[in-house]
Amino acid sequence: MEFRPCIDIHNGKVKQIVGGTLRDAGDAAQENFVSEQDAAFYAALYQKDRLKGGHIILLNAADSPYYEATKEQALCALRAYPGGFQVGGGICPENAMEFLQAGASHVIVTSYVFSDGRVHYGKLKKLVETVGKDRLVLDFSCRRRENAWYIVTDRWQKFTEEKITTAFLDRMMEYADELLVHAADVEGKASGIEEGLVRLLGEWGKMPITYAGGVSGFADLSRLKEAGGGRLHVTIGSALDIFGGSMAYEEALRFFRQ
Repeated sequence: MEFRPCIDIHNGKVKQIVGGTLRDAGDAAQENFVSEQDAAFYAALYQKDRLKGGHIILLNAADSPYYEATKEQALCALRAYPGGFQVGGGICPENAMEFLQAGASHVIVTSYVFSDGRVHYGKLKKLVETVGKDRLVLDFSCRRRENAWYIVTDRWQKFTEEKITTAFLDRMMEYADELLVHAADVEGKASGIEEGLVRLLGEWGKMPITYAGGVSGFADLSRLKEAGGGRLHVTIGSALDIFGGSMAYEEALRFFRQ
């Protein structure tokens, strides 16, 4: 289990938000934390601590008036730590290579590969042809409905008909190098992990998976390690003191190094 850092960018600022509150209308979101530092500051911090495989997420739609400012923050983080990050948010074949050439190790994709609530395999294959399977991460942001976790798209606003099952994961592993799974119902709340989802992912465990959502402290990390069988990597956001939380970043580093 590795610590995978994150930089979430919204309206041109590094933020931690409550995931389920993100809206395209008015570029609104409930904010937990808005940093006075830019994205390059966090990139340099993670580079200093030799953390790799983290992700930068652009939280504005491409037609947002804030998109260019958000994109520039992502690019400045990539320039500060080339090869240290995966990048997601509005990724498609037309812009994927720009981020890879700017220094991203992988691009992260969700919404582009879905159409009418289902995986659009033609689009998925086009992405693989454009960037290569070894540089593609699929982000299965999901929310709970009817005792299952369904993938949601468009900044977590739209439910699809695809749910996280072992059969679904088996199909998807053919197209990607890693998976990133956001538990959107608890994202940004630091209220505890989605233990059932963690257990499902850990029991499958056939490729690298990073889990994000709800970590509130070291007890959650221990639960995640146990429920996930030690097979999952994890992102910690709002709980960390570098994002306004109470969980000491330096202690988190020691936890993983031990």
